[in-house]
Amino acid sequence: MRELKGEKLEAELKRIEALKQYEREYEKYGYVCGIDEVGRGPFAGPVVACAVILPKDCNILYINDSKKLSEKKREELYDIITGEAVAYGIGIRDNKRIDEINILEATFEAMQDAIANLSVKPDVLLNDAVTIPKVDIKQVPIIKGDAKSISIGAASIVAKVTRDRMMCEFDKIYPGYDFAKNKGYGTAKHIEGLKNQGPCEIHRYSFIHNYI
Repeated sequence: MRELKGEKLEAELKRIEALKQYEREYEKYGYVCGIDEVGRGPFAGPVVACAVILPKDCNILYINDSKKLSEKKREELYDIITGEAVAYGIGIRDNKRIDEINILEATFEAMQDAIANLSVKPDVLLNDAVTIPKVDIKQVPIIKGDAKSISIGAASIVAKVTRDRMMCEFDKIYPGYDFAKNKGYGTAKHIEGLKNQGPCEIHRYSFIHNYI
């Protein structure tokens, strides 16, 4: 990763410090965990949630809402975050479960799994906008939290890279929908593939009924 110097480094360090406001506020409880999800809107593929506990002295640069970062930067940060995190957990719900119970409930289940898959139990959860049901840990919902909390931002990056890699593999299995590029979102090429080939095994029927 390119090293920053001088004023640019100073500005980035200042930005990262500002991202720790919620972590500093709640560290008195113990382990602070950020949670985010990726994949609520696509026509195909799973929803993926991630829970991340960062060390208190974490100074990983560039962490931000994953949508504001390039694919290359996300991949670089994925390795750094997963290498330096105190713990991280992933939760996944596939398209069939999404169709069965709806995307919001499937997202909650993925988040619950992400928390359960942590090797260290957190004492407080910083969530991107939602309150997760059936979780007996203090929760702090933060609107646009992936751009306001370093822990939620880190979780958004790990979740995004995890899901994107899955969609690239699905593209090899189910060609014709452009999954490697659109990651399951409803682009023109994806819709064209749906109309030409019909749905495949990973499509969410509750999302695509207007196109088949």
